[in-house]
Amino acid sequence: MTILAGIDEAGFGPLLGPLVVCSCAFAVAPEHVEADLWQVLKKSVGKKRKHLGGRLLVADSKKAYRRDEGLGHLERTVLAAMRSLGPSPDTLSGLLKRLCPECHGRVMEYPWYQGAQSRSLPSDRAELRIAAGVFADDMATRRAKLMDVCAYCLDAGHYNMLVDRMKNKSQVLFVTTTRLMQGLMDRFADRDIHILIDRQGGRVHYREHLLRSFEQMELRIVEETEQTSRYVLQGRTRCVHVSFEVGADDRHLPVSLASMVGKYVRELLMECMNDYFGRMSPDLKPTAGYWTDGLRFLEDLRRFVPELQIDRRQFVRCR
Repeated sequence: MTILAGIDEAGFGPLLGPLVVCSCAFAVAPEHVEADLWQVLKKSVGKKRKHLGGRLLVADSKKAYRRDEGLGHLERTVLAAMRSLGPSPDTLSGLLKRLCPECHGRVMEYPWYQGAQSRSLPSDRAELRIAAGVFADDMATRRAKLMDVCAYCLDAGHYNMLVDRMKNKSQVLFVTTTRLMQGLMDRFADRDIHILIDRQGGRVHYREHLLRSFEQMELRIVEETEQTSRYVLQGRTRCVHVSFEVGADDRHLPVSLASMVGKYVRELLMECMNDYFGRMSPDLKPTAGYWTDGLRFLEDLRRFVPELQIDRRQFVRCR
């Protein structure tokens, strides 16, 4: 079985809230490495909202999530996927600890994220148990298995520190992505791995960046085009195939699932943040954290909670 993994982010552009970068890894039969996993697993997952018939929606999070509809498909798919890996966490804090244990303590130090400890998740809902079971059975029948879901949650303070150090927010995203890649290589040291990643920052050429991160491996360029950049990292005992593709989050199921997990975690943390500040003033409207509305939210905080003392470096992203 070959490891087929996807990596994607949620929250790269906003002014407020965390950047969450996530990886999802499947073990698949060799003949499925280049296959459309939506077709392979069509009994349990679907790519479009219509005609799901009880299946899980797995799609780019921008298509899976609509703010006016609530967490809906994001929650159902992410919790069912987590349940297929084992007992699913029943709180946001537990989910963070499972997905990004090294980030959990740092995130929970923020007063506005401490609500994660009491933010319950409907992990044991009967419908989720059934969907998770159908998903797991379908994968087993098709010689596939979800093996691992992992994330890095970059809170504003940590993000700002990394931007100061690296001088470039795109480099922060790339380094975080390579940390997830290294984690996959460590956890699946005896397997060949194919890693699919959405194109980052409009880059076409990744050779130098990859060599800096994986200097112990040899690198071969397979192709570098306006649409796809493919590489092979060769170690002593195995190969790691890496592909950066335009629209990967809409073209490959593992990337779509990573996109949904990252978005779910970010939206839950934003809920905690909005609840925390919302208790300070009934006039304070929630924010999704994106640039224009984030500036509105900061101005509203100044107007409606003038006594609030907050370290801007821990709350507002520098870029």
